[in-house]
Amino acid sequence: MEGEEFYGAAYKGSKQFTQQQVKTANATGFGAAADDYMERGIDLNEQLVKNKPATYFFRMKGDAMREAGIFDTDVLIVDRSVKLVNGKIIVAVLNGELLVRRFHKNFSSAFLIPENNRYKTINLAEFSDFVMWGVVTYVIHQV
Repeated sequence: MEGEEFYGAAYKGSKQFTQQQVKTANATGFGAAADDYMERGIDLNEQLVKNKPATYFFRMKGDAMREAGIFDTDVLIVDRSVKLVNGKIIVAVLNGELLVRRFHKNFSSAFLIPENNRYKTINLAEFSDFVMWGVVTYVIHQV
């Protein structure tokens, strides 16, 4: 692919080091005994976001995925770079409507399956306007 250049994301993150690279220091020159067991705080971006340019956050609206543990107002972390495979929960646009459903494909067609008996399974062969926005990688649920 001659002439093509890859441009990465302008935002590289707020930290230059991972949690394991940061060492503690003491002004006296002697570390405290507990320093060997001390950890830096947990950065959720570092833990949950694997591919920053391809990841976005999405707030769930509705109860179609209740049986899968995804409830109304939960925050979904969606990665567009994750390969779509059978059984993954995805965010998709179907005829202009955003949906969160489990993807299932068999030999002849593909389906979007809700995790709530009140909703029907959607056969994608019946629709021409289907776009997958990404695969749900994590769900942040308030207790």
